[in-house]
Amino acid sequence: MTQPKSSRETGVLGEKLGEEYLKKAGYKIIARNVRSPFGEIDIVAEHQKTLVFIEIKARRNQIFGLPEEAVGQNKKERLRRLGEWYLAQNRKFNSPARFDVLAVELKTVGAEFRLIQNAFEF
Repeated sequence: MTQPKSSRETGVLGEKLGEEYLKKAGYKIIARNVRSPFGEIDIVAEHQKTLVFIEIKARRNQIFGLPEEAVGQNKKERLRRLGEWYLAQNRKFNSPARFDVLAVELKTVGAEFRLIQNAFEF
């Protein structure tokens, strides 16, 4: 695999590989890159009858830490608002929902994935 040269390329490749990984793990992808007044949700999926909002974080190396460490308190708050907005827009008020974080470490050959289900409270 050719290493991406920019952080934007890293993110795009991470999301592509992440989506493939999620599908193999039994997630049904409903929407990608959902834009709202609060920002963007990387992936909205269904997994075992639960609506799942997924944040994908990709890194080429660990110079700035593990990918999942990039989901700090501010990002969690923004994702909560995004989730609430999505549920209201799609009239899914009583749907069980959760937040997952998918960490993608891009390697010279392939990628390593860490799926953190129910990464934080709604």
